Amino acid sequence: MSWLTPSEAPALFDVDTDRRWTHSELARDARRWAAWLAGEGMGEADVVALIAKNRAEHVLLLLACEHLGAVFQPVNWRLSTVEIHWQLDHSGAHVVLADDAFLCERSRELPELPDAELSEAARADDETWVLMYTSGTTGSPKGALLTHGQLRHNAAVTQVACSLSDASSTLTFTPLFHTGGLNCLTTPVLRHGGCIVLTSGLDSAQALALIADERVTHLMGVPTIFQLLADDSAFSTTDFSSVQDALCGGASLSMPLLERYLEAGIPLRQGFGLTEVGPNCFSMPVARVREKLGSVGQPIVEARLVRADGTVCAPGESGELQLRGPSVFGGYLGLPSPLTDGWFGTGDILSRDDDGFYTVRGRLKEMFISGGENIYPAEVEASLLTCQGVAQCAVIGVPDARWGEVGHAFVEGTGQPESILGELRERIARFKVPKQLVILDALPRTASGKIDKVRLKETHA
Repeated sequence: MSWLTPSEAPALFDVDTDRRWTHSELARDARRWAAWLAGEGMGEADVVALIAKNRAEHVLLLLACEHLGAVFQPVNWRLSTVEIHWQLDHSGAHVVLADDAFLCERSRELPELPDAELSEAARADDETWVLMYTSGTTGSPKGALLTHGQLRHNAAVTQVACSLSDASSTLTFTPLFHTGGLNCLTTPVLRHGGCIVLTSGLDSAQALALIADERVTHLMGVPTIFQLLADDSAFSTTDFSSVQDALCGGASLSMPLLERYLEAGIPLRQGFGLTEVGPNCFSMPVARVREKLGSVGQPIVEARLVRADGTVCAPGESGELQLRGPSVFGGYLGLPSPLTDGWFGTGDILSRDDDGFYTVRGRLKEMFISGGENIYPAEVEASLLTCQGVAQCAVIGVPDARWGEVGHAFVEGTGQPESILGELRERIARFKVPKQLVILDALPRTASGKIDKVRLKETHA
């Protein structure tokens, strides 16, 4: 069964080219791309790479690869030439397509696509559909093998968690070379007959206008993006009456930002996921977003928290998040399976309360030990976000002669360091309070909008 159900309902609007497709037209053009790729010698398990800012061809080539059984590799165009060449060599890409901006020589126009009636072949759950490289912030990038079964199951659980239907639509401005852009809402909305409004990047004024004009129902972004939209002068006059859901991932929400959206009638809620699983793994009931601020919600996939010895944590205890089930990926290209009895160890430290709500405490590799106490940066960051004058923040561990390691905090906002630290001392244990706090005009960020702690440590610590 094909990913799309042909219909005359809207499926895709590429804003930059002002081109629109119905589901039937999208299916037709995907078949034409598949026929062209087949003519170039592409077949099952061959890799098709695309280096481009968000454009309709991301969706068309993804669907074309479904027809062929080929593997779609969306490349992070923000990488250096050396990094891009490494990924293409590692993946063994058979065909590489790119925007003119990313080519070193004159490119051909888009190929003339043949008319095609391809036979439909059902893709097995364990067949790889997308090859997506991790960011490499903790070492060499790894090629995550996202399977047909993973994307189908992610679409199914997202439909339940977000009430998707053929009347749903989403505004996609986050990069499609990241799972958040491609799979948080884009592929689930398409799967359930809805429409994608696609832009090459974020322009806050344009985004707000599109939300109103295109009657967008579902939004997704990181806190930085939602802050940029809220700071735009048009935010207070934008018609948000069509918006049914807004998902925020990548970092914790602050109460002032949450309240801003709730006051505008937008049910903004925290989520959590990763390239290798989902990416939609948790869901927060809208009615409990204030009460459970800081939590990512309840799992919509099989989840558990484990101690270092592999035993399961009790409520209130922090442990590594492990995930299992059909939303788990097929492993990393060229590496041994990372699964143990089907469980994938995320490397993320979370806790679970008595109501079954999970809260991110940090990364195993980010945790540091100060005076014999384990300190999880995400826990300190969540408390910092409740302090006056803090818009966004990051905490890292740095070496210290006396304590082994101590916390250094970096803050975007209008507050003063001593005032912020004074508030923080009233909210968390003193050993968790950072020994230094620096106000920055802007925190460094990765291509997906997440705070780049590696660069932060290299530049400031």
